[in-house]
Amino acid sequence: MRKGEGTPLADLLASPAARGLEGRDYIETKDWSDEEIEVALALSARLKEMKRKGEPHRLLADKTLFMMFFDKSTRTRNSMEAGITQLGGHAHYLTEDTMQVSHGESPKDTGIILSSYGHGIAIRHDLIPGEGNRYMREIAEWSAAPVINLQCDIDHPCQTLADLMTLRERFGRDLRGRRIAVSWAYAPSYAKPTSVPQGLITLLPRFGCDVVLAHPKEFTLVPETMRAAEEFANRAGVRFEVTGDMDAAFAGADAVYPKSWGCLELMRRPEESLKLAASYKNWICDAKRLTRAKPAALYMHCLPADRGNEVTDEVIDGPQSVVYQEAENRLHTGKALMALTM
Repeated sequence: MRKGEGTPLADLLASPAARGLEGRDYIETKDWSDEEIEVALALSARLKEMKRKGEPHRLLADKTLFMMFFDKSTRTRNSMEAGITQLGGHAHYLTEDTMQVSHGESPKDTGIILSSYGHGIAIRHDLIPGEGNRYMREIAEWSAAPVINLQCDIDHPCQTLADLMTLRERFGRDLRGRRIAVSWAYAPSYAKPTSVPQGLITLLPRFGCDVVLAHPKEFTLVPETMRAAEEFANRAGVRFEVTGDMDAAFAGADAVYPKSWGCLELMRRPEESLKLAASYKNWICDAKRLTRAKPAALYMHCLPADRGNEVTDEVIDGPQSVVYQEAENRLHTGKALMALTM
């Protein structure tokens, strides 16, 4: 039985760690302690069990979440909107062009007003380096309600929490000794944010995973995040490695997470970033490359994956793929985060 399953909901919510999260922002996973992350995972497992059994869990009856999106979304929007509905509340979907933000309204005014109307603010602002995380933290400074990061330029803490939940469901709670390969992969669609790989390398080492990061030399991640990943790995007594070889990263891995992201130096010039990426079309997760990992290695991706570029259909639709399990877990972890903070 996974931690959280079968535990009375009231007991989970009554723990000191859970009570201490009421009103707390969730902007980067590093903002929460290991114990607080464990509480969120335990509650996620319990809520998943309750949904499957059809047991009501209206923990946020009559509460309102304002969701501000500066970028497109499928899983994030729908998991949070469905999640708060199942918790008994309601979500407002707000885009930049439908708000006075597009006319220059300040984060201060937005945070004060929206938090006076409801009980939580959730924001996706991920495409421009140096902007999204700063904007969320400024909203949070003035908001009387908790702020949840739905993906910024630094972290995607809702996605990576669901990824950690998925790894535990597959491998058990103790992940020590498990090697996770987080790799850049080619995609021609757009210059994707760096937040998913950055979120993975800063969260997974804290919970026992050995992480190897692979990317072409031009596709580096934010230096401060790299230093944080090294510090977390050292603190946990696990390994964090960096390589420019995708095959080497996959070798002996228990799970592979090949995901495209843009060149940091060219994020404001996305066409140039895509042109540079086209030099590395061989960075693809196909069946042959997957054989370098362990025989039962998991294939992971936050979705949407660029089929035929980041990954072949044979792999993403194959028996080692857990992408739909990850996607489902976005619902349960999102619900846990809202229930704990709102």
